[in-house]
Amino acid sequence: MRTTRTADRPYIFFELTNSVCSTCLEKIEAKIVFQDERVYLLKNCLKHGREKVLISTDIEYFKLSRSFLKPGQVPLRFNTETKFGCPYDCGLCPDHEQHSCLTLIEVTDRCNLECPVCYAESGPNAGAHRSLELIDFMLDELVKNEGEPDVVQISGGEPTIHPQFFDILDLARSKPIRHLMVNTNGVKIARDRDFCARLATYMPGFEVYLQFDGLRKETYTELRGEDLTAVRHQALEHLNEFDIATTLVVTLARGLNDDEIGEIIDFALKQPCVRGVTFQPIQSEGRVLGFDPADRLTLAEVRQKILQQSIVFSDDDIIPVPCHPDCIAMAYAIKIDDKVVPLSGVIGSDVLLKEAGNTIQYESDPAVRAKIFELFSLGKTTGTVSHAIGDLLCCLPKLEFPSELSYKNIFRIIIMEFLDKYNFDVRSVKRTCVHIVHPDGRIIPFDTYNMFYRGNLDVKALSKHQVEQKL
Repeated sequence: MRTTRTADRPYIFFELTNSVCSTCLEKIEAKIVFQDERVYLLKNCLKHGREKVLISTDIEYFKLSRSFLKPGQVPLRFNTETKFGCPYDCGLCPDHEQHSCLTLIEVTDRCNLECPVCYAESGPNAGAHRSLELIDFMLDELVKNEGEPDVVQISGGEPTIHPQFFDILDLARSKPIRHLMVNTNGVKIARDRDFCARLATYMPGFEVYLQFDGLRKETYTELRGEDLTAVRHQALEHLNEFDIATTLVVTLARGLNDDEIGEIIDFALKQPCVRGVTFQPIQSEGRVLGFDPADRLTLAEVRQKILQQSIVFSDDDIIPVPCHPDCIAMAYAIKIDDKVVPLSGVIGSDVLLKEAGNTIQYESDPAVRAKIFELFSLGKTTGTVSHAIGDLLCCLPKLEFPSELSYKNIFRIIIMEFLDKYNFDVRSVKRTCVHIVHPDGRIIPFDTYNMFYRGNLDVKALSKHQVEQKL
């Protein structure tokens, strides 16, 4: 008797990983599958059922990110033991694969705004300012881990409203930190020119990480609760006046400001102080309401929107960052007068550079490839980027660039996608290089911090029964 052939599954199974149930946050197995030209996580919690979560809109780029890998760099020490397995042992535990490329020090819970999308749920009446003594302890614990931390970001809440703000900067400057950033909404910088003048005294090796969500009133009203367009422009006027290196940080929401991406890049290129733009799609944390995991903006989709809306960058220009290729993409460009020359595309994998009859292809040439990976590291500080480019150009004699480049010649695009309870992937989070210092001194990946460790209760969503099961 002839049997009927079984039906094909509606997807291609790519690999197995671990995620968490979005309801109970218990760790569960998850399949990564390809379906309808997209990449999904398929999860099944025995208590709360099945979930299908969109994680990428570009299968080929998703697979490309797997080729941009390098050995992780371990910190000088680990802070916790591995007892329960990722993500329940942060941090950093010995099973984490990457040191801290960028580390946040949250100096206050309070803010002069109360943004509807705040992942930290900050506001005028939230929490408290942290003491200078506690901040000193947190910085010292980071130094014990890193020796010379690459990039430290003073954050909050809104750090500029801390009554000892400049004492904090002085304290950070006394530590062996290679590059110091201030993560700010720009209100204080816009309203107080003298405050901005004092910020300039911390240059070089100092940068303002300026919240900048777009160019339209509606964008700010939706994301920040009020129209901040004038505030942002006034802040940039002061930052340009004092030539303070600045990165514009764009929180992206589908259907709100994702059509402004090209305009924001064009605007940023015209600002003398701006060294780049970071795009961060909204994730499900904090005060974010109405988040639809089935319709989230993914890194790959933001990348495509940049390519569609900007004439500066091509497909070869925006590549995965080797230290965390799943969640971070980057493009470097060089600004010379009014010209913008994307660097990564010039030395992309499909470009052959010929010299004296020999062909050099960067992915097969160890020396050039090593310099590419060095350049495209999130931990590359502003003071060393130009030197790295200069070294790289030594390998590319046919390219004509100025013999000496400064950080003013640099423009970078970063796409940074954070994980939440829906798209959480243990395989990916183990490579996370963006960390936060907990007040108790632990160094915790940003993704797990917001899910499990913000506040005083570790693994806050796990029940006592679940924890006891792991003991």
